Amino acid sequence: MNKRSIRYPQPLAPGNTIGVAAPSSGVSESLHHYLEESRHNMERLGFGVQESPFLRHNAKCVSSSKEDRAAEINAFFRDPEIQAIIPPWGGEFLMDILPLLDWEALKTLPPKWVMGYSDISTFLFAYTLITGTASAHGTNYVDLRSNELDPVTARWIDVLQTSQGGQVTQSSSTHYQSEWKPDLSTFNLDTPSLWKQLGQPEGADSQVTFSGRLIGGCMDTISSLIGTPYAPVASYLEQYCAVEGTIWYLESCAMNAGDIYRLLWQMKQAGWFAGVKGFMIGRPAGYSDTEDFNFTDALSAALGDLDVPVLYDVDLGHIPPQLTFVNGALGKVAYENGRGSLEMTFV
Repeated sequence: MNKRSIRYPQPLAPGNTIGVAAPSSGVSESLHHYLEESRHNMERLGFGVQESPFLRHNAKCVSSSKEDRAAEINAFFRDPEIQAIIPPWGGEFLMDILPLLDWEALKTLPPKWVMGYSDISTFLFAYTLITGTASAHGTNYVDLRSNELDPVTARWIDVLQTSQGGQVTQSSSTHYQSEWKPDLSTFNLDTPSLWKQLGQPEGADSQVTFSGRLIGGCMDTISSLIGTPYAPVASYLEQYCAVEGTIWYLESCAMNAGDIYRLLWQMKQAGWFAGVKGFMIGRPAGYSDTEDFNFTDALSAALGDLDVPVLYDVDLGHIPPQLTFVNGALGKVAYENGRGSLEMTFV
């Protein structure tokens, strides 16, 4: 048996309050209507909303000082009226607050769902690794402003309403959004999507299943934690994943093929992929080849010798829609001919 068990928050329920914290970037005045639309939709779903006092400000890529942002996260976790924390979106410099958080309190306070992606995965990753508490890598607050969410995005609420011991299964999308159009209130899913398996020709008959505990995030940001106290991957693997191993889910934003290879190489050399059972790699955003070295070259060079399944162009990250991945949950992935599913069990 694993030495320790993952802590899971209580299921999100109507009447609960969602705290909209801004631990990275805030929201400039020209985009405050996004916040109004998201609040309206959360209230329509039966949730209360408590906004950060810094939420509606943004300067130098952050909502406020690192001291303010850390104090706010500490306060939101201590506030018994807040049951979940969903930031508006990511940003650039969340790592600045990590040394200022009360980690001893976060280990013992009742766990709360925290959901987001991009720079928010910097916190999610550290929070799960340090405290052994599940966290949700999924869509952000401003992208929940539509009351007509696509079938993949809409599953966020099913995931956060799953109890400890429960199970939830999500399926791959049929289409993704090829171009960012911020003025739309919902995603413009205009391009057919297919998951792919590294080493298998596109369109070839292929199928694979693998399982393990989920962990991962945005490579651009979680890689900054390598070698710091905020990424105790080795101890996490030993305490929580010794039996089942891991599924790493990773995505990128604004990195070329060379960048992706270097970061995956660094993660591997740091021992992060010990005991890995498989990878799920998201569609890369802001991507370009590096001369004649491309995305699959990067994945093959970094991960090919690990002899485990590598799925890519998965519904994950900055190119919507995306599944909601729960750090710490026991995952089972099934893939066949471009389609896939992720079953998560909260044990």
